[in-house]
Amino acid sequence: MRVSDKSVQTSENAVRYTHVETGSNKVCFMFSGSGYNYDKPLFYYATMLMLQHKIDCVHVHYSYEEDFLKKGYEGMADLMMEDVNPVINDVLKDRQYDEMIFLGKSLGTIPIAYDLMKREDFVSSKMILLTPLLKFEGMVDTVLTSEHKGLLVIGDKDPSYKEEQLQQLRHSRLEIEVIHDANHSLSVGEFETIYSIKALSNVMTKLEEVIK
Repeated sequence: MRVSDKSVQTSENAVRYTHVETGSNKVCFMFSGSGYNYDKPLFYYATMLMLQHKIDCVHVHYSYEEDFLKKGYEGMADLMMEDVNPVINDVLKDRQYDEMIFLGKSLGTIPIAYDLMKREDFVSSKMILLTPLLKFEGMVDTVLTSEHKGLLVIGDKDPSYKEEQLQQLRHSRLEIEVIHDANHSLSVGEFETIYSIKALSNVMTKLEEVIK
């Protein structure tokens, strides 16, 4: 296994990314949330799971100013794609992958739903949306009309959770998993450690089923 920290220059700045290579013909691009980075439980164990199944991983290390969240769905998506696209292109220019997976958490689900799920290049890719920002109708519409297979996970105590939307999304091609009493980090309760670990285990079990 080889771990490389790299960067790619955009028109505005240099975007760092970490490429973990196992010699696989499969790769998973991961997009972090705001303040929920790759050392946090969902990403840490998702990365371990990918490597267990001989899937290369790419962690994209973008960062944004505080007013970024005020730009709205399209504004945030456009700025994120200016960072995400150059990384994807940089990785794919050196390696030929037969299968690609895109996994995002919270903010990191925006580039997936706004752009990547709509591109012919990635029509056969699997899409993993962890705690997606379903308050944006554009995200819900994209998931409903997408032909992609994958997984959507959200807690029923997440501010973005709406029962009506989840009932709609069950008609999509994504597997839908609702974690009871889980918040936006998919932690259960205030200090319910054992239940939070069980929730994390459940998410990883569902993820493993999807990537096999």
